[in-house]
Amino acid sequence: MKRILFLLIICLEGLSLKAAKPDRIITLSSALTETVDAFGYGSKIVATDVTSTYPAYVNTLPKVSRNRSVSLESLASFRPDLILAPEGALSQAVQTQLKALKIKYVIIEQEFSVKGATNFIKAIGVALNEPNKGILLAKQMEAEVNKALQTVKTSMKSSPKVVFIYARGTGTMSVAGKGSSLDAIIKLAGGRNPIQEFSEYKPYTTEALVKANPDVILMFDFGISSLGGKDAVLKMPGMNLINAGKNKKIIAMDGNLLINFSTRLSEAILELNKQLR
Repeated sequence: MKRILFLLIICLEGLSLKAAKPDRIITLSSALTETVDAFGYGSKIVATDVTSTYPAYVNTLPKVSRNRSVSLESLASFRPDLILAPEGALSQAVQTQLKALKIKYVIIEQEFSVKGATNFIKAIGVALNEPNKGILLAKQMEAEVNKALQTVKTSMKSSPKVVFIYARGTGTMSVAGKGSSLDAIIKLAGGRNPIQEFSEYKPYTTEALVKANPDVILMFDFGISSLGGKDAVLKMPGMNLINAGKNKKIIAMDGNLLINFSTRLSEAILELNKQLR
């Protein structure tokens, strides 16, 4: 996996890191939203993207994205003084327009590792003009993760094969390969992803599932619901031929908790580890 750099792109002319702390923030990913909240800036968030659901109050906030795309009009209407976005969330045209309007935005690319989570938190601290708080939160997260990893080490006698299936109904399913956020969290929690022949995600096939023969099937909770529940998953073709199906080992977890790789990383590791055990 190539080295990913965090990009801090600040587009308000003449603005320095000593400027006033932001008062109206838009966050365009669930990881950004929950991390800004962890900094104590939840009350400053005026709008989020459609993936942001944690903490619970976030569900009452306006959403600026539709099908994960955002327009200048939807962003500018909230009069933000800071927009936090993941890589790829803002088109080049929107970035140019934000710059012309002198609206500050920061793009942060995320790496799915403990070090990546550390850098992610620190980068948000810089964007919020709270660098010292970012360092403290990152250190706290690292300590919690190290403790969680020790629990994983002492609790697992072996590493079960875990395949993650992403589903939005039976017609939209894919599996996670190497280098994905799910591949990373599975390893941290004590499992191993047997699908390593491709990176990121590829369409789900019965043949590939049977070949991988996982001990556990991991899914997002909404994904299992979209298929009709765990019993429906167990009736899918090929499930009766794999260990996970034979032992009815289907795990459903909150998607944002699993993939955000930020302040709740230790919680994600411990919860998945508990389920694998």
